Amino acid sequence: MNLSTKKEVVENLKKRLSNSQISILVDYKGLDVAAMTQLRTELRNEGVELEVVKNTLLTIAAEGTDCDVIKESFLGPNAIVTCQEDPVAPARVLTRFAKDNEKLEIKLGAMDGAALSYDDIVALSKLPTRDVLLSQLLSVMNAVPTSMVQVLSEVPRSFVNVVKAIGDEKEAA
Repeated sequence: MNLSTKKEVVENLKKRLSNSQISILVDYKGLDVAAMTQLRTELRNEGVELEVVKNTLLTIAAEGTDCDVIKESFLGPNAIVTCQEDPVAPARVLTRFAKDNEKLEIKLGAMDGAALSYDDIVALSKLPTRDVLLSQLLSVMNAVPTSMVQVLSEVPRSFVNVVKAIGDEKEAA
């Protein structure tokens, strides 16, 4: 790889790392081509990118980004997984894939300038999807006005029931 190609790779990677909501470092050593292709496909379906890059180039690209906190771990065969949309998606796909393929090792990640351990990534993967969280929020927001309408309509309804009961009592007497 010549110098201009390396500069281009670093520039593109720095842009991806800067725009990424989460970055996860994985060790892909031992995965065959079919497994790696399957992993890339699953990640791509979720809007996540995986790139195998030299550690020196990754270290240079990580400077000034959220990944700067994990650059000491750029040792050995690494791949960097980035996502600009949903920070839960890469964690979910990687943990599910790592269960089936024990050769994939999730090392650590970076999100909002903080380092994420393996346990943090697993905990993140157990969160519901963004759409589910939004629907739960919407149902909670919808419940407040609905309850308010029910409470406010109960006052006239109770009054009408009392008047009707008094009328029925007078009619019976």
